[in-house]
Amino acid sequence: MKRTEIATVLKEEKIGEKILIKGWVKAFRSNRFIQVNDGSTINNIQAVLDFENTDEATISKINTAAAVSISGELIASEGKGQRVELIIEQIEILGEANPEEVSKTVMQPKKHSLEFLREQAHLRFRTNTFGAVFRIRHGVSFAIHKYFNDKGYFYIHTPIITGSDAEGAGEMFRVTNLDAKNPPLKDDGSVDWSEDFFGKETNLTVSGQLEAELAAMALGKVYTFGPTFRAENSNTARHLSEFWMIEPEVAFNDLNDNMDLAEDFLSYICKYILENFADDVAFLNEREIQEQKSKPQNERNELTLIERLNFVIANDFERITYTRAIEILHNSKPYKKKKFKYPVEWGIDLQSEHERFLVEKEFKKPVIITDYPASFKAFYMRQNEDGKTVAAMDILFPGIGEIIGGSQREERLEVLKEKCAAFNIAEEDVWWYLDTRKFGTAPHAGFGLGFERMVMFVTGMTNIRDVIPFPRTPKKAEF
Repeated sequence: MKRTEIATVLKEEKIGEKILIKGWVKAFRSNRFIQVNDGSTINNIQAVLDFENTDEATISKINTAAAVSISGELIASEGKGQRVELIIEQIEILGEANPEEVSKTVMQPKKHSLEFLREQAHLRFRTNTFGAVFRIRHGVSFAIHKYFNDKGYFYIHTPIITGSDAEGAGEMFRVTNLDAKNPPLKDDGSVDWSEDFFGKETNLTVSGQLEAELAAMALGKVYTFGPTFRAENSNTARHLSEFWMIEPEVAFNDLNDNMDLAEDFLSYICKYILENFADDVAFLNEREIQEQKSKPQNERNELTLIERLNFVIANDFERITYTRAIEILHNSKPYKKKKFKYPVEWGIDLQSEHERFLVEKEFKKPVIITDYPASFKAFYMRQNEDGKTVAAMDILFPGIGEIIGGSQREERLEVLKEKCAAFNIAEEDVWWYLDTRKFGTAPHAGFGLGFERMVMFVTGMTNIRDVIPFPRTPKKAEF
């Protein structure tokens, strides 16, 4: 008999049919009722054992986390908590699990802290919470590819090893095969990178954007979806050293087109997850409601997880300039009562507390802020006519703050050269990027979506380390 996934069994409910399932024991009570899960759904199936006619050696091995193969007849359940159950005709223990060992792990059937679960990231997939999170993570990934594919975008693989720093921040992981203790040196004592594998300094990429722009200027509209790396010593709930980015780039788009694309894209993802991962979202929604009860009233979310997803789908995003955002913050109660931790001044980047105030208190919907000061934005962003601001945009979400950053790119060769000089970027290092402005330059725009931040939003998880299977952070590279 061929195995049927539990998700299919529960969906089709073919009463009276003989089926075969395989999975892991989640619970076993009264020597009779086995809760089995195979990862295909958050929901377990109950298998009923005729323990009086089952040998004790087999029963003794039906422990939490054991892998089992069960065949039998599917019937309508008379008990509470399930619509159908499986009457066991044959059971095989595929892999045992020692109860004493299980009791030391996250698989023990009791509530564990997220910190403890992170320490056992290799096993946390087995828990309900992380089973739901990682099924949804897959769903977000698929939705992204489907969205762009259905709209005629081309998926571009950009380099992971690169000689350029797209963000200009310098916080990059070096890639080298030189002897770290005894590297070749020049006469002046500096490292002779010409002896390295690529003949120059290279690093892990912080963004595929610059290369995606090159493709967009020939293929029209493209997107990247790949790993990116930041050697930033940030131990926060919103930062990882290794994370995934989605970066569409579109020829002939201006800033308004860019905002329209980003808004439609984010709404699509939220709608896709609600429609296709309803059971997982419902579980995480209820989990968050229970978690919120232990928090002070002023720290609780005003909206549930499901309400926040619908909030994005149902609302047109508010669009304001950076200058207007500063005015609103200056006139706000938290600013006047000195509740903000960070200063609010024109020319200083907004902090998460400012962004969340604008989204959650002022407008009560997603917000797009445009036209930031050029002083703290990247060299490739298009200079506005005022000479002080650039055609940049950030999208802010409830509970998250910034989730997307993008801009119209600087298509004018001379202006781009001036920007390179201002940012101390040598033209010979980005000659290929400048070249695209010589041969049929045109307006174009794009943005970057931090994949893990999007997964945080649609799962309600509050720490970015809980939405990636094996988080990489300072001093942490386990597994």
